[in-house]
Amino acid sequence: MKRHAGALLSSIRIDKHSDKRISVQLYMGLRELLLAGAVTPGDRLPATRTLAIELGVSRTTVIDAIERLVAEGLLESRVGAGTFVSEALAAQKPAAVTPTGNGGHTAEPRLSHAAIHAVPDFGPRSRLPHKSKAFISALPALDAFPMAQWAKLSARHWRKERDHITGYGAPFGYEPLRAAIARQLNASRGIKCDPHQIFITNGAQRAFSLVGGMLVNPGEPIWFENPGAIGARNAFVAIGANPVAVDVDEEGLCVEDGLAKAPHFRLAFVTPSHQQPLGHVMSLSRRLAVLKAASDADAMIVEDDYDGEFYFGDQPPPTLKSIDTHGRVIYVGTFSKSLFPSLRLGFILAPEGLVEGFERICKAWLSGVPTVTQAIVADFMDEGMFATHVRTMRQLYKDRHDVLMTESARLAGTLDVQPSKSGFHAVGFLQPGLSEKQVVSEAANAGLTVSGLGRYAIAPLDTQGLVLGFGSTPPEEIRKGINTLEKILTNPS
Repeated sequence: MKRHAGALLSSIRIDKHSDKRISVQLYMGLRELLLAGAVTPGDRLPATRTLAIELGVSRTTVIDAIERLVAEGLLESRVGAGTFVSEALAAQKPAAVTPTGNGGHTAEPRLSHAAIHAVPDFGPRSRLPHKSKAFISALPALDAFPMAQWAKLSARHWRKERDHITGYGAPFGYEPLRAAIARQLNASRGIKCDPHQIFITNGAQRAFSLVGGMLVNPGEPIWFENPGAIGARNAFVAIGANPVAVDVDEEGLCVEDGLAKAPHFRLAFVTPSHQQPLGHVMSLSRRLAVLKAASDADAMIVEDDYDGEFYFGDQPPPTLKSIDTHGRVIYVGTFSKSLFPSLRLGFILAPEGLVEGFERICKAWLSGVPTVTQAIVADFMDEGMFATHVRTMRQLYKDRHDVLMTESARLAGTLDVQPSKSGFHAVGFLQPGLSEKQVVSEAANAGLTVSGLGRYAIAPLDTQGLVLGFGSTPPEEIRKGINTLEKILTNPS
């Protein structure tokens, strides 16, 4: 070893100015040589004292690195004989890989079908927004969140006994939060339910995955609004469901179109209180029709009430769950819009007939959402802060909506922006001759974030349009954004 590999070992470069400890640098350098096959299995390493002298490091540093490699099985220490390259490397050394153009090596692991087809199956999706600007559509007014109140509640729980906040969360959710949500749904959404029907999840998209995994087998058809919610669509695609694009009109999901395309559907996904993204409120006749269709097909319905708290019309939009008398509707809610997205906190309201099934799944393989997060939200709700915040935001969103409608009036003839009665986005329909993709691209170049309707579609749409978020954008920024959008629409490249 001294004769033919000593030069290899002494070639390891040690940077004494690096943030990495010298023993770590030596360990990594030796490990790389061993795994690359630069030394022969069975060869003896030079004595630690010799290595220390050749590398200009202390003997203790060399011993530390050698001991780590012995513990990994890459080296073998023989009492009275020295340290040797492990013979196991000869038998377990992986086959050589093809060098890449940059001189390195790359493995080509086998990917799953979902990974290979991620873009065509799920559709392109950029990172969800984290900073406000016109016209981001998925972000609440973070500048108006009562952070001081939140901080006080947070400090209260971090001062409690450690078992309260540091262990694994309860698989069904924190009991006080389940109870608080049940009370909130009863008071504000007209839904009568018990806390044991509530299951806390890591966001609404996790809830959709959980529902789909429990009810839908790979390949089974589910009705999905077209256009519809992107995150929910991807959650169902990921579990192998077959989304069937069902048309949407001013009354909501077109049940007749769904029956024509997939009469034996397994699940229907709807956003009846505020259709995502078109903003329509599902009519009573359509609600009754989709409930009947689900009953006839022995199917279930997922109701996504993603921003139902923020209505600013005469009456709050009703929920489908509130008129479900046969346990067909699974209601999903989220705190991403009502509080803030990084909470990653959602919930499922399960019909009584599915409670046992959700309990079985949650017990089997869910470790629960962080307890401290749930505890803070529970207190935020129980102490009246949630209701106060929602009322404040409702007025704020109405004011910003009104500014958007006033300013966008001058876009008439190019973009027809539709008024909304809830939430914090509106839809504008482009006039014929304008390209949705081109407008979206030019808006991005100008510093605006607008989404095309096509982004929400799983089948081609007859119309082109833009989704304009206003919730996280102050009025002055809305005005500036409309000015920029007017220039783009009146002078397309």
